[in-house]
Amino acid sequence: MSSRCALLASDPDAVAARAVLDALRGDARWQVEVCAPGEAAALPVQALLLTVDPPGFAGTLARLGELQREHPRAAVLAAVHGLDDHQLAALLDAGVRDFVVMPFAAPELQARLQHGLLAAPHGPAPVAAAQPRLRDFIGESPLFLRQVAKLPVYAACDAGVLIVGETGTGKEVCAQAVHYLSARAARPWVAVNCGAIPSELIEDELFGHVKGAYTTALAPRPGLVREAEGGTLFLDDIDCLPLPAQAKLLRFLQEREYRAVGSNAVQRADVRVIAASNLQLPQLVASGRFRQDLYFRLNVLTLELPPLRERKEDIRALALHFLRGFALQFERRLDGLTAQSLQRLLAHDWPGNVRELQHVIERASVLAAGPLLAADDIEIDAHGGEPQPVDSFQRAKARVVQQFERRFIEQLLAAHGGNVTHAAQAAQKNRRAFFELMRKHRIEPQRFRAAAA
Repeated sequence: MSSRCALLASDPDAVAARAVLDALRGDARWQVEVCAPGEAAALPVQALLLTVDPPGFAGTLARLGELQREHPRAAVLAAVHGLDDHQLAALLDAGVRDFVVMPFAAPELQARLQHGLLAAPHGPAPVAAAQPRLRDFIGESPLFLRQVAKLPVYAACDAGVLIVGETGTGKEVCAQAVHYLSARAARPWVAVNCGAIPSELIEDELFGHVKGAYTTALAPRPGLVREAEGGTLFLDDIDCLPLPAQAKLLRFLQEREYRAVGSNAVQRADVRVIAASNLQLPQLVASGRFRQDLYFRLNVLTLELPPLRERKEDIRALALHFLRGFALQFERRLDGLTAQSLQRLLAHDWPGNVRELQHVIERASVLAAGPLLAADDIEIDAHGGEPQPVDSFQRAKARVVQQFERRFIEQLLAAHGGNVTHAAQAAQKNRRAFFELMRKHRIEPQRFRAAAA
């Protein structure tokens, strides 16, 4: 079956247009329609091929945005003549996928078109395409699109949002989209992982403290709620909050009032709260580990992100999206996937979801011998984990740094009896950064307190 390609040329008899037609005339994979630039909107095509020379460069650049809106799923390529490096870069930045420079050989143009078609997403445009903030949401699965379609609706109001989904499904990305599509977009976005904060410091982290609130409170601290004033506070892993902290958060959500630690003054806050969890909160409520009233307060608007194994039709588009990014990052030519490599991706269950797929494609982008990822380039742990890193100098160095960080943090916590605040001060690090290091290495302060006792 042939693919339709629209050749946009003001003059079909111009040298560039004739060269394109001659190159594709004998290729049965392409059905070429020649039209003026303003006549392309009505054509259902898989590729747009522009002819660009210096006199027509500015006009082509100005039309690119409109062409992409008219054909959001088409690969856009250019046959260029006489353009300098800056003009070529401007075309690529504006959305042109690839280009050939005249004079070109027919096989070169045919290969570039085929690679462009492989890299372009297929099927109908996703419902998110009209929203600039949603362009990075890749996928056409009905399960996924139903959730993405809710984002601008949720952003238009100011109610709380609860996002649930397995690890790696994109909960924080969705929360950011709600914030930046909302009227609060110009105000702060503050994200905190509740699992990274020791239970005794939750209140301090959220609501701050006044000077002298406790021994080491040498200066007042505003807290995350005050930092997010007017904007959005994202509470990831909300299920990790201990019950006393849940009670304090509930009061804040109900009254929009709070007291800093050590203060009698009541402060008000204008903050939208978005929470996320990778666990089923109703089950936690039933077991008594999560407050029912807090669950009801958080669960005003809900997003349920499907795992990647339930939207396998999106794996190809996601893999190509990541591949394009790593091609730029690693400065390599990476044009697409072979059929065998795609089958290998589709056969995996992806317990780490989109994040795991991204890491697998990153590794394959490093290992690939040619412009197409082959099946041998796709390395996936048979037990469901992510592949082990290449023992390059950088990776070996990173492994040593991780070992040092873990030993250093454990030694500090042991020296201070599990007191995280004192350990962070001894390390001369911000407490939040110290918490993140603890979370990164899965270090629990309780075992050092027990040892000190």
